[in-house]
Amino acid sequence: MLYENEDQRDERFMRQALQEAELAAEQGEVPVGAVIVCKGTVIARAHNLTERLKDVTAHAEMQAITAAAEYLGGKYLTDCTLYVTVEPCPMCAGALGWAQVPRIVYGASDTKRGYTTLLPERGGSPLHPKTIVRAGVLEDECRSLMRNFFKSRR
Repeated sequence: MLYENEDQRDERFMRQALQEAELAAEQGEVPVGAVIVCKGTVIARAHNLTERLKDVTAHAEMQAITAAAEYLGGKYLTDCTLYVTVEPCPMCAGALGWAQVPRIVYGASDTKRGYTTLLPERGGSPLHPKTIVRAGVLEDECRSLMRNFFKSRR
């Protein structure tokens, strides 16, 4: 995709994150998926594993950060973009800040547990100060996947 613009690129990688979220749903996990891209290449793919691992910290973002750091051989992800289907929670946002991820793209907002709701702007954010956030990429698809998952559980 030589002449792809930023919106097209973000949608392409968000579709890959959605595929991860669908895998999570098939496994009975809350359907959140993430991919980390470095210089145009996907270096990590992950989805929630909290049920399978019996680990409340096994969110898609945390799994992706660990995989990307392993791939790159270091803890800082300064040339990477995270694509995640749902707004990160405060724990994941903090980890993304520590990893110095410069760009985060997410699909659906999380009005109950997202970092922007639970950590409202008060002079700071858990993210790195230079991090750029883009919200709402394929928002309808991301939100529908979550709603359908929880509707099937009721």
